[in-house]
Amino acid sequence: MTDVTQDGTPQPSGARPGRRQFVIGACAAAAALAFTMAGRGGLPFGIDRVFAAQPGDGGYDAFIVLSQHLTGRTSYDQLLAQRVYAALASASSQFGQNVVALNTWIGSHGGVPSDTVTAALQGERPELAATVGDIMRAWYLGLVGELPHVQVVAYEKALMFDPVGDVLTIPSYCRDVPFYWTRKPDGG
Repeated sequence: MTDVTQDGTPQPSGARPGRRQFVIGACAAAAALAFTMAGRGGLPFGIDRVFAAQPGDGGYDAFIVLSQHLTGRTSYDQLLAQRVYAALASASSQFGQNVVALNTWIGSHGGVPSDTVTAALQGERPELAATVGDIMRAWYLGLVGELPHVQVVAYEKALMFDPVGDVLTIPSYCRDVPFYWTRKPDGG
């Protein structure tokens, strides 16, 4: 709202707030409400407590630390990381315990290079070697589980495309399950 002075120039009225101030205030209040009333320790809606776990308990943070060591990467797409973690955790009831054991094993072996972790674990802890394989398969191929119950957690953002990402266009769709073209066709 504006008031007109005696010489005809408009002057803003300070008595009433305008629509813009109301909308900005409403948005700020909604954002504050979303973050404080989520009922999950201040985390926004849709974020489970499993993703707020501490590194020592085999939760999400411990998984990220292990993944960083195994892949040599310092950061991941957060949504993809949550999807990979959730799929691996639901595929194996021992996954959290294996993540803790792997972080402990790697720490006690002086940071064994990631390409030799599986070979080193094969003899003494085969279940941990299998977990390393599952983690690497999830990150690089985007697949969790074995046929016929494979879950696709990543396609375009699978790490296997990173080395050629600057040269090749990543296919943005898959017509069937991964590697469908390797099956022999049905028929007689």
